[in-house]
Amino acid sequence: MGAGLMPERHPQGDFFVCDIFDAHPKDDLASMEHPLFSLATRPDLRVLEYRHNDVAITVTPSVRGLATIHDKDILIYCISQLVAALNAGREVARTVQLRAHDLLVATNRETSGDAYRRLREAFERLAGTRITTNIATGGVETTRGFGLIDSWEIVRRTRGGRMISVSVTLSEWLYRAVLARSVLTLSRDYFRLRKPLERRVYELARKHCGRQRDWRVSVEVLHRKSGSASPRRVFRRMIRDLIAADHLPDYRIAETPGDILRVTPRLPPAPPPPLAAATLEAARALVPGADVHALVAEWHGVWERAGRRPLRAPDRAFLGWLHKHHAR
Repeated sequence: MGAGLMPERHPQGDFFVCDIFDAHPKDDLASMEHPLFSLATRPDLRVLEYRHNDVAITVTPSVRGLATIHDKDILIYCISQLVAALNAGREVARTVQLRAHDLLVATNRETSGDAYRRLREAFERLAGTRITTNIATGGVETTRGFGLIDSWEIVRRTRGGRMISVSVTLSEWLYRAVLARSVLTLSRDYFRLRKPLERRVYELARKHCGRQRDWRVSVEVLHRKSGSASPRRVFRRMIRDLIAADHLPDYRIAETPGDILRVTPRLPPAPPPPLAAATLEAARALVPGADVHALVAEWHGVWERAGRRPLRAPDRAFLGWLHKHHAR
């Protein structure tokens, strides 16, 4: 399955262990359901119009083009940090302070000088792209226009010109979705998908299939929901290529009669990661008097809610979580 994915540029050991669960990638339901981002790899200056049932969307580019599905990585990172803060009981705000290097690492990007330049261009497209829609977020339906982010600011630069600290202010529309927990957990391998259509199809599979037995959708509806600008015959060929490659995280796609696609989860849920006896002893020393098995069960619940991601070092991850949430 991994042959068609980009390499994992930053092994899990590079992530801060204590937050490995809480900062699991999160995506908002509205933009997973509806096409707000361009799938083009070159500047896209089209005005996009989309209507489905009672939802109407117009996406208008800036002079730099529409925000792309790869630009969305920034929003996923910001949403993930906000949800992690909410889960930890910390206060949150629409303005998110972040380290550019952390964002690049978490989204499996290079950390070269060119990567920082591309990151700045992504900020500009996100701020310049305007959305007009009546999609409800947080149970509130309004018809209004807004940018995907309200503003961004490089707070600090190195002498060589690379950004270090960045401030991003999310739109009220997106922030409201975060506060309402209208989000879903993504596979970290989402950031290893090379092609924009692969990312978009994965989003739709995650949103509509989830952990159900299957999701059936016609090629026509998937074409419309994906936001692809390709003619349907070309889109059908791209979907067949995607099916043949078979490296979509978590899901498989198959053609069935009637021009219908069937999406199914890849594998049954992984079992809870086992912990060594020495790890349980270390936990008892870290939290004297606590019921260690109850703490393990709590940690397993956090792991399940984060998407049951396989862990390379479950013992270290458990002790990191324990130290953060329970140690005094």
